Amino acid sequence: MALDEPTEQQLEQLRRQQQLILNAVGEGVYGLDLDGNVTFVNPAAAAMIDWPMGELIGKSMHAVLHHSHPDGSTYRREDCPIYAAFQDGSVRRITDEVFWRKDGTSFPVEYISTPMHDEEGQLIGAVVTFRDITKRRWAEDVLQRANEELEQKVEERTARLRQANHQLRELSEMRSRFVAMVCHEFRNPLNNIALSVSSLNRYDTQLTPDDKANYLVNINANVERMTQMIDDILVIGKIEAKVLEVNPEPMDVVAFCQALIAEREYLRPQQPIAFGCRSRQLPAMFDRRLLRSILSNLLSNAIRYTPDDQAIRLKLAKRQNQLIFQVQDEGIGIPAEDRRDLFEPFHRGRNVSNIPGTGLGLSIVKQFVDLLQGTIEVSSRVDQGTTFTVRLPLV
Repeated sequence: MALDEPTEQQLEQLRRQQQLILNAVGEGVYGLDLDGNVTFVNPAAAAMIDWPMGELIGKSMHAVLHHSHPDGSTYRREDCPIYAAFQDGSVRRITDEVFWRKDGTSFPVEYISTPMHDEEGQLIGAVVTFRDITKRRWAEDVLQRANEELEQKVEERTARLRQANHQLRELSEMRSRFVAMVCHEFRNPLNNIALSVSSLNRYDTQLTPDDKANYLVNINANVERMTQMIDDILVIGKIEAKVLEVNPEPMDVVAFCQALIAEREYLRPQQPIAFGCRSRQLPAMFDRRLLRSILSNLLSNAIRYTPDDQAIRLKLAKRQNQLIFQVQDEGIGIPAEDRRDLFEPFHRGRNVSNIPGTGLGLSIVKQFVDLLQGTIEVSSRVDQGTTFTVRLPLV
């Protein structure tokens, strides 16, 4: 025996050390021969797949723990990366497959298949090292979900900020329109009042009683115009502050409509407002203030934008559990491009020219109709007229 050759005792000691090292490794390790059968397996590997170590020796490890894909479909042996090491002698590292336990459950693994060669360089099998990455996958999933939730929150917050910025811009534009409207609409009646007062003072002795009466009527009309504008602004404020309540009371809607169009501001000498209803009486429960505001705004608009010799009609009907009001005119009509913003505050049609108005009336009408849980529709043709249809549920 040569001096440099190890003794049998030394070889046995070396084998025991290798076995102790193999047993101490926390990762699963097993060896395969060229047929794919187990030649050795460490305790960690047997424990992870829940097989007794003694039963694994000589078995096809592919059939034991690598027989199926994660979805349960068959994993063909010839497609297995572990056995590819037998074909080309290359190392394979896989991170996205599963191994199967004896009880039929699976767990995600990361494994390396390394070819084994003998002293002469001949391929004799492979060593597979694997680890259970369930906890890592769980942590990755948790992190992924956290990232997705964070991204979603960032997107939602960004969307809210964009919406807030958009609303701020709209609010700024609305305030600018409001200031411009108030300055313009208040200046005209104030100028008229100032002119009338100046004329009364300057030409007091030269004016006839009828002339003076006309000046006073003009002053009163302009004061009423400013008062109505202030009332509209206050109503808009109450609606936005959500402090406006609905207080229904018993009323005859037919008599209410007839009395409304008989008021002085709705009188039209050339073409009086025509009222139509098949019923002589229609008792109902309504908030008188809200109904008056809805109809008076629609009628005032009809009068404002309809020539004196053209017709205006107020129609009333009852169908099932609804009252239907229609205000029809033969006025200037509403351009199609203005209808989208028709009920927005301070919006006025591009064809109103120098006809006075605040752009608040239809906004108030829409919000009051919504408050009464009703609907409003409009149909219009330029230079031919407009029809507003309001449907209000009976209380």
